[in-house]
Amino acid sequence: MDQIISSYFNLSVLRQALPYLQNGLILTLWLSISIVPLAMIAGLVIAMLFDLRQKWLNALLVVYIDLFRAFPPLVLIIFIFFGLPFLGIRFSEFVSFVLAATLNGAAYFGEIFRAGIASIPRGQYEAAVASGLTPLQAMIHVVLPQAIRNVLAPLTGNIIELVKATSLASVVAMPELLRSARIAQGNTYNATPLIAAAVIYLILLWPAVRLASRLERRAIARR
Repeated sequence: MDQIISSYFNLSVLRQALPYLQNGLILTLWLSISIVPLAMIAGLVIAMLFDLRQKWLNALLVVYIDLFRAFPPLVLIIFIFFGLPFLGIRFSEFVSFVLAATLNGAAYFGEIFRAGIASIPRGQYEAAVASGLTPLQAMIHVVLPQAIRNVLAPLTGNIIELVKATSLASVVAMPELLRSARIAQGNTYNATPLIAAAVIYLILLWPAVRLASRLERRAIARR
């Protein structure tokens, strides 16, 4: 038992690792608050463009969604950061990761928002337009509030997945939480920093996981 505590729950090692974990957590939070809003906005735009019901446009959107949902995020990050420079296009590590995660996340958010919009009877949109609202106003003020409420559970779940995906930033040598914990582990030859990182992730994401579960149950109850 003492060996387990010394190897995985060592308070002395944890104190040494705290600066690394703190810096990693800050970067993880910065990545999260950058990626999630951008991906949600892009996904919402995709869903609203779908609602225009233009065949050529919908075909392009389907290609985008299928491509970036099928493309592994890790490969996409590597392509943007290491591959695009061969074409003369260079981004910083931060921008490369945010761009890759946003492109991937927007594809999922687009499908979620599209399902929400499709769940609202078309007659509500048409009635709003007939009452004098512009198509955009009808979408924003009448359709979207109801649509978003109908898909809150999958939206929350996708946000959780995006936050967890920030651990992939280590591929471009960004010291997010997991990479910082691994650096601390390498310096101390002890697994305690990794356990601490896991606990931090749990504290960050567990409330959102419980919220998603509650929203799913509520959505099922309304059916």
